[in-house]
Amino acid sequence: MFFGSIPAVITPFKNHEVDYESLSLILNHLIQNGSNGLVPCGTTGESPTLSHEEHKKIIEETIRISDKRIPIIAGTGSNNTAEAIDFTKHAESNGADAALVVTPYYNKPTQQGLFAHFEKIAKSVKIPIIIYNIPGRSVVDMSIETMIKLSKIDNIVGVKDATNDLFRPLLTIANMKSDFCFLSGEDGTALAFLAQGGHGCISVTANIAPKLCSELQKAWREKDIQKAQEFNLKLAKLHNSLFVESSPGPVKYAASLIGLCNSETRLPLVEITEKTKNEVFNCLKDLSLI
Repeated sequence: MFFGSIPAVITPFKNHEVDYESLSLILNHLIQNGSNGLVPCGTTGESPTLSHEEHKKIIEETIRISDKRIPIIAGTGSNNTAEAIDFTKHAESNGADAALVVTPYYNKPTQQGLFAHFEKIAKSVKIPIIIYNIPGRSVVDMSIETMIKLSKIDNIVGVKDATNDLFRPLLTIANMKSDFCFLSGEDGTALAFLAQGGHGCISVTANIAPKLCSELQKAWREKDIQKAQEFNLKLAKLHNSLFVESSPGPVKYAASLIGLCNSETRLPLVEITEKTKNEVFNCLKDLSLI
């Protein structure tokens, strides 16, 4: 259902407010350079620092600007189940193609609690739900057994797997419905994830190098393994540089260098160091992106 290179879209700010003019520029840039979908209001979109009003308006604007050119997978997760339902219903009513719902952070629910959370959200809407499993940020890790149980719910259709555990897709796929979608949440292992049965990547790097990321995914789908490996090697240093400090600090600085927006983040994220700036700059220069 969902595949290929899907940027986790940055949220541009200007003087502490959402910069909707730059958001439009970013979205059109990503669409025109071969992206296969867009994820607004995720981790990379700094969703924890957005007000509810901002969150909903960004989803609305992303859907409006994309104008059905590619699928929109709205970030609607929360550690408050009722809040996640509200965000997901809003995304559905505004025409989102799916919702990306993160595992509840901070609360540390049990596997039973994770199941109940996602079941409640899925049953409140009709649009497809993609589970976002990111234990490095949310502390909890959804087990394979819980994911298999959730996959039996009709509109839970896939997972964004940010565990960096490349064995997990192989252990999971055999027990899932055939059309369950596996999307990597780790740019550095995106190609390896495809080799383990994945269908694509929800990507940070694709904000900056959307064409290269989409071409890598396309080469894999066309079974041109050598070409996919070449793209992977080209992107490796950029992947690394964008995570030297807390994301999305480095990727927003990179976006400023290529003229998409300024590098402003919201507290508690702060401006990246000069050392990181130099590393990001050199990577972009090596790829002829600046």
